Amino acid sequence: MPRTATVERITKETQVRLALEVDGTGARNIETPLAFLSHMLEAFARHGVFDVELRAAGDIEIDAHHTVEDIGLVLGDAFQQALGDRAGIVRYGSATLPMDEVMATVAVDFCGRPAFVWNVTGLDGKWIGEFDCELAKEFFAAFATRAQCNLHVLLHYGGNAHHTIECIFKAFARACDAASRIDPRLGGAVPSTKGTLTT
Repeated sequence: MPRTATVERITKETQVRLALEVDGTGARNIETPLAFLSHMLEAFARHGVFDVELRAAGDIEIDAHHTVEDIGLVLGDAFQQALGDRAGIVRYGSATLPMDEVMATVAVDFCGRPAFVWNVTGLDGKWIGEFDCELAKEFFAAFATRAQCNLHVLLHYGGNAHHTIECIFKAFARACDAASRIDPRLGGAVPSTKGTLTT
């Protein structure tokens, strides 16, 4: 059974439409008004081997916050829908990646409970093109809320802001890929002693 989702969020501030296939090939077709964010989402699809189609618009003439946060919300909603009752998934995933002078770890647990920890320094006040680096945190917090997952992001050390955020997105992709995979040893059972990850 395909693990897919299509999510749309339309408000007075943003218009976001996203299609996700968890068991994909890394295909992506992404358009947002923020070139750097589009680049990061393309990296997420490629390194997580997810198929992602995304169209987003928003009131970036005011600030990019609404657009970045709402894309995180919609991606989280898509994972929540695509994983369904989470039967048979590995559930936990983590990745530690280097990118030049940067090293970051991202860990995820698709446990049905939102929790978010952001242990990242050095991004405040920095910009990459038109992207306010502080908004990376808002994206991941929004994802954790809607995907109903524990998401922990740790920057071990870093320097360049572009490298830092890109390393985090790629580690996030790898962690989500690992956690969302089907474990054939489970025989379709939910990986929890409670018997459920959705209530």
